[in-house]
Amino acid sequence: MTSTTLEPHFFRHESVRLVAALARVFGVQGLALAEDVAQEALARALEVWKVEGPPANPSGWLFATAKRLAIDALRRDRTARTYAPALARWLESEWTRSAELDAAFAPGALADDELRMMFTVCHPRLGEDAQVALVLQLCCGFSVPEIAAAFFASPAAIEKRLTRAKKTLAETRSLFELREADVVARLPSVHSAIYLLFNEGYHGASPESAVRDDLCGEALRLVSVLAEQPHAARPRTHALAALLFLHAARLPARVSPEGRLRSLFEQDRARWDAALVARGLAFLERSAEGEVVSEYHLEAAIAAQHATATSRAGTPWRAIVTLYDALYAMRPSPVVALSRAVAIAEVDGPARGLAELRAIEGRERLASYPFYEAALGELSLRAGEGDAARGHFERAASLARSDMELAFFRARVAACGRTGDDDGCAEPSQAARTIETSPVRTGRSRTLRSS
Repeated sequence: MTSTTLEPHFFRHESVRLVAALARVFGVQGLALAEDVAQEALARALEVWKVEGPPANPSGWLFATAKRLAIDALRRDRTARTYAPALARWLESEWTRSAELDAAFAPGALADDELRMMFTVCHPRLGEDAQVALVLQLCCGFSVPEIAAAFFASPAAIEKRLTRAKKTLAETRSLFELREADVVARLPSVHSAIYLLFNEGYHGASPESAVRDDLCGEALRLVSVLAEQPHAARPRTHALAALLFLHAARLPARVSPEGRLRSLFEQDRARWDAALVARGLAFLERSAEGEVVSEYHLEAAIAAQHATATSRAGTPWRAIVTLYDALYAMRPSPVVALSRAVAIAEVDGPARGLAELRAIEGRERLASYPFYEAALGELSLRAGEGDAARGHFERAASLARSDMELAFFRARVAACGRTGDDDGCAEPSQAARTIETSPVRTGRSRTLRSS
């Protein structure tokens, strides 16, 4: 057995669990030490398992290794006196007994640690951008470049943001206790981070692949844990869970066996995961128990319309336009407007859709986003404007963020040379949550689109 037999997201997930467990021991002021120990344990595992293969209990092996590394680090470090009482309690606890390692790393035992970490980093003294960035790094295992791509910011800017946020967080000294009032106050930031995690996996900016199942799976796991926590199991949480499960159901059909990105209109709906659709619809029904309709409710309702339609022609596009109208009224943004324009084109034709795309307020914010140009290209092609369509697709290709996206746009450029081919028209794919990083913020947009 080699390390390649482990799940693709194993090390990302275990890093999160190690940091959460160690932070409970050392407190938030020891967060840097917890991160260093966790990374050293993971590096040790890669080195040893490459030769010997993973052990029967990889998680237990990692935790035992992290424990020994932490003890060594504390003995060397000048701050040992600060952490000595916590270390003594740890050494005397059940965590040191090998018979308890499996129990300590069981999902139920770790769920509270992960939840505490998520809510700890969403401290009210931090801005929402900093909160979300910390959740992505400490609770989801994102690297700095991945966070930068998700925020449309430079890695240097994200590094500075994380450093400042951790300094502020260190002053709190302890992990968050899951009290109802504080959970409710911090819940929106936790929702945002989970949404962004799924979004980056579903159709993000990674140069490796436009679709990353491991990130989507981690987001589904986190939202499921959140939905089981009594203080967090609220209608907005259930609506977010509905949205993510309904979109995750399409993952098996989003990439062809040859590795080609497929639009909604090209997908084989028989390959959609019926079990995930059912879970999403069940969460959507539970989300209706409250009186407040959130943006997640509206996005989930749009996803449900697609998930339950048997074909493109059988999709209730007018209902979808109405839902986008409500979403835009709640959260006006260029990305929501783009999605709405595509749906309008299905109802009133490509000319009307093009007019809506060109009238988007703040569309300059989409200048570096390839799927705005792709949307213009698709509707121009359907309107019989082949030359204009080719130009839009070529600009989209120049903005492609991965080889998969590049191949997708080049195929659409080639399609402009064929006439009478409307079946291959692709809907613009998923937009990442846009968080402006300039001093003048014109608004936020995050919409899971229907591809």
